[in-house]
Amino acid sequence: MGFNELIAAVAGDAEAQFRLAYSHWTLDDFEFAVKYFMQSARQGHAKAQFYLGLCYYDGDGVSMDINEAVEWWQKAAEQGLAEAQFNLGNCYYWGEGVAKDNEKALKWYQKAAAQGNEDAKKALESI
Repeated sequence: MGFNELIAAVAGDAEAQFRLAYSHWTLDDFEFAVKYFMQSARQGHAKAQFYLGLCYYDGDGVSMDINEAVEWWQKAAEQGLAEAQFNLGNCYYWGEGVAKDNEKALKWYQKAAAQGNEDAKKALESI
């Protein structure tokens, strides 16, 4: 990440914030990553919402909170992000953070599979 990218992230550019957060997330600097994922996610950046959900799900940089993870994955899934659709499908399938609902699980798995998500395709085979 170059200096101009860093300036853009600090200035509030959602894509730059996501890239900054992701670079720190890959280094296991989760608290820093969460700060910028959150800023980007609040602006509607789907990938930031997805990764913020992962942080809440795993308790990386924040307290583990499945309900919060589901909320962020829901936002990203509604924007069409296949990874979030798959994770949301899992939540409905297993009843994590939401009431168990196989119809909703199927819906989200189908949306993710339609975009080529291999994990969702496998999940559909087992339902």
